[in-house]
Amino acid sequence: MMNHPHSSHIGTTNVKEEIGKLDRIRISGIGLVAYAFMAVLLIIAISTKTLPNTMIGAIFALVLMGHVFYYLGAHLPIFRSYLGGGSVFTILLTAILVATNVMPKYVVTTASGFINGMDFLGLYIVSLIASSLFKMDRKMLLKAAVRFLPVAFISMALTAVVIGIVGVIIGVGFNYAILYIAMPIMAGGVGAGIVPLSGIYAHAMGVGSAGILSKLFPTVILGNLLAIISAGLISRIFKDSKGNGHGEILRGEREDAAAAAEIKPDYVQLGVGLIIAVMFFMIGTMLNKVFPGINAYAFIILSIVLTKAFGLLPKYYEDSVIMFGQVIVKNMTHALLAGVGLSLLDMHVLLAALSWQFVVLCLVSIVAISLISATLGKLFGLYPVEAAITAGLANNSMGGTGNVAVLAASERMNLIAFAQMGNRIGGALILVVAGILVTFMK
Repeated sequence: MMNHPHSSHIGTTNVKEEIGKLDRIRISGIGLVAYAFMAVLLIIAISTKTLPNTMIGAIFALVLMGHVFYYLGAHLPIFRSYLGGGSVFTILLTAILVATNVMPKYVVTTASGFINGMDFLGLYIVSLIASSLFKMDRKMLLKAAVRFLPVAFISMALTAVVIGIVGVIIGVGFNYAILYIAMPIMAGGVGAGIVPLSGIYAHAMGVGSAGILSKLFPTVILGNLLAIISAGLISRIFKDSKGNGHGEILRGEREDAAAAAEIKPDYVQLGVGLIIAVMFFMIGTMLNKVFPGINAYAFIILSIVLTKAFGLLPKYYEDSVIMFGQVIVKNMTHALLAGVGLSLLDMHVLLAALSWQFVVLCLVSIVAISLISATLGKLFGLYPVEAAITAGLANNSMGGTGNVAVLAASERMNLIAFAQMGNRIGGALILVVAGILVTFMK
């Protein structure tokens, strides 16, 4: 019996149509068929240890893992509604893969080398800070900054007192709650936070800093995780509230259409934006060498704010920075979240430290700083939701990476400058205060 001459053609057409349907499912712009091919390639590379220990290998692994894990978290009912969506899911799943040894250690080393060693995190954050600040109207920027900083600092101080009082109530003591919960959770992360804080404690107590650091690290991890989840919850619960600025921090004022409009990308200007953003990073780094007591990011933010306030940078360069920042945030945020889970969230350390008193105090910190910053934000003319996220929860996060995750969970990446402002300057103040308090509380 002869086959119909068109039967094979029809079969091929049907296969192409099915592939076309699958490829219309997009994961961060990549069709499902193309994504599946690259995912298989990644699995083979990891299992055969042929994934390059370079920037290329790290980008390939982190982008593919970050995109698909974020996509899953954003569509899973419980995570999507109550646990911070794709941001928390990406961080948790990658951390679990490491803790269960499913993810080989050499991949973790590659990811950590790219995020921290090569300082992609620094490039990401400075690009985001510069683009978000240059996108704002200069008058609004100054008005918002003047109101934001008091809210952030007062919220941190009052939250520390609340943590201390609850510490007395649950039996761990005021001093312990302040030194080992309040100070580390608001110190600004790991490298610029609990590492110098452990040194301050060690010097005052006459002991090694490594043992103290192991006590402080779980606080930062759990505080960061709870802050991310809470940011997603707050933005969702108060979605239709009058206190929600939907990404705008200054209450009662809206950016004009020109400032808010998307800038059409230009290939050359993208490169210009990259080097301008890096220039501000260099300014902050060099000033930090001269004044080591002040965090480099504080200088970066200050230099950009002054540049914007005095109109020192022509619009062409401002637009270039905005373009580059948008390219980075839209393409590399999920990769960065995957990198955080792989290299910074140690599940073994976190689980070993879990006691009911520890969990209660970390929860108290989250609830207290959210309520206090939202209330103060309203009094100071800020939107309560934005104040709670940037002046509150960002100050309970793991520094720069934590800020990115908190803002990603609440879909407010444009507020990174304010989150960094409170986190870095506030964290520096925490170190100063801790240095004084540890003398009396040790």
